[in-house]
Order: sequence, then structure tokens, then C-alpha cells
Amino acid sequence: MERIFCIAIGYVFGLFQTAFFYGKAHGIDIRQHGSGNSGTTNALRVLGTKAGLIVFAGDCLKCMAAVWLVRLTFGTGHPDTVYLLCLYAGMGAILGHNFPFYMGFKGGKGIAATAGLVLSFHPYFIPTGIILFFGIFFITHYVSLGSLLVYAGLMIQLVICGQTGLFAGMTQAQLLELYGVMAFLAIMAYWKHRENIVRLVHGNERKTYLFKKNKVDTEKKATEEK
Repeated sequence: MERIFCIAIGYVFGLFQTAFFYGKAHGIDIRQHGSGNSGTTNALRVLGTKAGLIVFAGDCLKCMAAVWLVRLTFGTGHPDTVYLLCLYAGMGAILGHNFPFYMGFKGGKGIAATAGLVLSFHPYFIPTGIILFFGIFFITHYVSLGSLLVYAGLMIQLVICGQTGLFAGMTQAQLLELYGVMAFLAIMAYWKHRENIVRLVHGNERKTYLFKKNKVDTEKKATEEK
């Protein structure tokens, strides 16, 4: 029952679609521009760097808030499974972000929300997430590649840390459940990025920049489409 409750908490937090609401506040429906995705990267490309940073912060914080609430609620009474319950909360937030019911279950791809999970789950995972994502991003400018490698790195690190005693008090069955939840999130991320993966393989994935070049590329693309 606790697991379902934690997923529900996360899903409710995840329903706050930062890109959608930010876009509406500026007179556009983000789903009708760029990639049509309600997430950080599309907001960055369509609305600029400031919008991208605001959307990233909002989507990141909503997952962090869900995890913190679950930790405050269950941390004392369930010390042995608190990390598992927090991961369920993070999963719920990512599901809410990716599949918001009031938007026809069409949201984002969950990477900014995943960043919130990494930042609030356990300090050991923060360096891995930061190094993998930003290292790949600044070298290649492929957000999708950085995002996918983050999940691969987190999955490997979670299993190593779990088997070497980081989550003291958890049984092997609970650890396997922990790995299963993370594996589900990784599979969902790869599925949501399936078109990006195809473009990466064929060498025509679109690059993303933090500043001026995004707007130039967007305007150029809009001109070409006309």
C-alpha cells in the first residue's frame, strides 16, 4: 500500500507541466512548436535559454518535492525501505510528467524530473549524473545522448552500491525491487527517446546549445518549413 501511495504522490507532483504553463503564460502552446514535447529541451529551443532554465528548475523541483515528502512521511516508520519508497515517488513524478492525464497523456520525456530524483535520492548519485550528462552534452551538444548515458550510469551504480551495502537494512528481495524500479525508469527513458536513438545512429540528431544558436536554428528551421 505504501508503494502505491508513494507513486500517487509522485504522479500528482509530476502533473505540474512547467513548459506547458510557462508557454501559456507567454501566449503559446509549447506542444504546437518545435518537437511538440512539453519539456526542457523544447522550451529551450522554442522560447530561449531563460525559459529552458526555468522549465528545468520547475520539472526538477517537482520530483525533488515528491521525494522529500515521502522521506518525511515514511523515513521514521520505514527506515529499511525509505530509499525504495523514495524511488517509487520519483517514478510517480516522472510518470506524471511524461503522461499527464489532462494533456492526453502527452508530456515530456522525464529527464529534468530524473535530475530531481538524482539530486534528492542519495548524494552518492549526484556526481555520476552531473559528470555523465554535462560531460557528454558539452562535448557533443546532444541532450538525448547525455540523458541516455545518465540512465545507464545510474543503473550500474545503483546495483554496485546496493550490493556493497549502501542501502543498509534492505533485504536482497528489496534490493532487487529497487533495481527493478530503476530498470523500469531506464527502459521508459530509452523508449521515450527511441526516435532520438534512431537519429543518433544515422548521425542526424539535432544539437542543442545553451545560448544564441538555438534561436537561430529554430528560426532557420521555421523559414525552411515555410
